Amino acid sequence: MRNTSICGRIGMIACTRIRVSTLTSARPADSLFKELVMFGFLKKSETVALKDYVGDCLYLGSTLNLAKKLPMPSLFDIRQNIALYGVLRLGSPDIHSMAPLIRSILLVGPPGMGKKMLVKAVCTETGANLFDLSPDNLQDKYPGKAGVQMLVHLVFKVARLFQPSVIWIGNAEKNFYKKVPKEEKEMDPKRIKKDLTKALRLLSPGDRVMLIGTSDRPQLAEMKGLCRTYERILLMPRPDYASRYVLWKHMLEAQVGQAAQSLDISALAMVSDGYTPGHIVQAIQSVLTERRLLQLSKRPLVASEFLGHLAKLEPVYREEEEALKDWYFKTPLGKKMMKLSKDQDAEETKPTKEKKKPK
Repeated sequence: MRNTSICGRIGMIACTRIRVSTLTSARPADSLFKELVMFGFLKKSETVALKDYVGDCLYLGSTLNLAKKLPMPSLFDIRQNIALYGVLRLGSPDIHSMAPLIRSILLVGPPGMGKKMLVKAVCTETGANLFDLSPDNLQDKYPGKAGVQMLVHLVFKVARLFQPSVIWIGNAEKNFYKKVPKEEKEMDPKRIKKDLTKALRLLSPGDRVMLIGTSDRPQLAEMKGLCRTYERILLMPRPDYASRYVLWKHMLEAQVGQAAQSLDISALAMVSDGYTPGHIVQAIQSVLTERRLLQLSKRPLVASEFLGHLAKLEPVYREEEEALKDWYFKTPLGKKMMKLSKDQDAEETKPTKEKKKPK
């Protein structure tokens, strides 16, 4: 009886999959493409070059290792990882076929770290289509279980047909909420979870399709489900001094050219500790209005002009960043890093065996 019921369940699942696929088998690819555009799931990505994600290396990495502290990735490291996991794999069919299969990436960091910018950069560098399956974009569209199943099928089918493709999920933690907030229950953010996981497993090495999730509150999600869906999790901590210096210098020179040379950029990098790249951009845009740019010849820029605007913005406090780090070190990759660090420490502190004295 038990075997019969199990077989019956498997048969029902198989029939459901066949039923969904047969619903779109007779439809031309252009028709499916237009439907996703019409409902706002397939969007035109803004042109953003990966090199525009500015940052520097972590020069204190070796010093932190000696002090037995795990160094956090710099903005430069994040850009390199996105190039490795996203751009190279989606952009080159040869690399995609030879490299280990990575179907999904999760970018985790405070608001203003440029997570969505990196998603756009991957699309720009690879010429990929951008599909938006964010919970907010799903509201009141394709209702019911059958509707969700159809939507996920449509998105992944069109993504394969018109590859390379990026499927983006903003606020990815909402799909795996431990407890759905009252104000979001009507939206039902978890309804896509099961079908999304199944669809990802069906991606083969020949499919240049990648799921990229972004989250600034991963602690609200079920760890197991989130880590099962996203194969690589990239932590994006606040920029260090070197990255802040490069950010200020690059952005000011892009706006005012040679006039930026008179500014004390080192001081700006020091006082902006705790602020994200997004905060720095906001401060520069607030100061360098059209009127202020016209006054540059008579009244040169000074660093103090930016301080008032920075003070109005809410920085990322150390407690918030530590909470993100604690969460990250509970993920499978984070645990491996911790274990490797502890093993290295154990090897270094291991006492040398004393030679036995002859009797």
